[in-house]
Amino acid sequence: MCTSQIVDEVTRRRIAAHGASFRQASSSPFGARDEIGMLNLMDAASAQAIMARADAGRMFDLSVDHFMGMPGWFGAGDPPYQIWMTHTPRGEEADDVMGVGRTQNELVSYSGDVVQMYTHCGTHIDTLNHFGYHGEIFNHFHADEHLGSRHWRVCGAEKHPPMLARGVLLDIAGMHGVDMLPDSHPVGPVDLAACLRHQAVELRPGDVVMIRTGRMRAWPNQDAFTLNAPGLNRAGAEFLAKAGAITIGSDTLALEQTPSADPENWMVVHSYLLAEAGIPIMEVVNLEEIGANKLWEFAFFGACIRLRGATGAPMRPVAMPLRD
Repeated sequence: MCTSQIVDEVTRRRIAAHGASFRQASSSPFGARDEIGMLNLMDAASAQAIMARADAGRMFDLSVDHFMGMPGWFGAGDPPYQIWMTHTPRGEEADDVMGVGRTQNELVSYSGDVVQMYTHCGTHIDTLNHFGYHGEIFNHFHADEHLGSRHWRVCGAEKHPPMLARGVLLDIAGMHGVDMLPDSHPVGPVDLAACLRHQAVELRPGDVVMIRTGRMRAWPNQDAFTLNAPGLNRAGAEFLAKAGAITIGSDTLALEQTPSADPENWMVVHSYLLAEAGIPIMEVVNLEEIGANKLWEFAFFGACIRLRGATGAPMRPVAMPLRD
């Protein structure tokens, strides 16, 4: 099992969590202009190594679809997912918005639509500008200098490279022999270490780590999926961060235990991982199929939509089994 005590010293210096100070934004070990944090551990060699073992003939889709009424983060006033048609075949015949005449509109059936949604809707990435401390995000980018009238000028979703890395699933619910962890169950170092032993898998620097709580069994019920979710606590997040994870995700809306057990910080894991450890977060990841297949280790590929400056963006990640 790879823990913070086993990471070699050279790699340790490249892991932001080892230089972090409590409740302070960290400096990036990759330089003062770095905007992607631990994603820098990916390189051509690591991508080629994992792809050489990937079985692309079997791909597991880890995303959920977007639809009207889907669960989401609405408590802070952000809009739910909406979709509406802007062009329909019969509407074009009636309105002729393209100015081509009725004959062409009867021949060419034109449909089009628009969506509106919070950028943290469905399966998505949280970027490093999503949470910080005292107006400062990872690598000491401050709102006073780097926040425009519409979005952050740094650390946005457009800076995220496609992720191609070794993926590890930690099926905490499965280890406990339950379909779903209890409400607000804290996933800490004891659970994580026990799961690694149970699954006979190790963590390595550069991994994408997924935590299965079983909460996807409640999808798409808004309250059952979103309220009082099990998830990582700060100690669990530190365990994974110091082992060298480059992204941490789960099958819940917020990755972390909710409500927060820290009376001073309502998003203790988000602020730690993003601002202190420089690790992007993935949420609402559908881990049921790979959990059922006991796919503890896999090739992970995922790329988010390049929304400039955005604090989050939808993505469609996939897992591919590894050849021996």
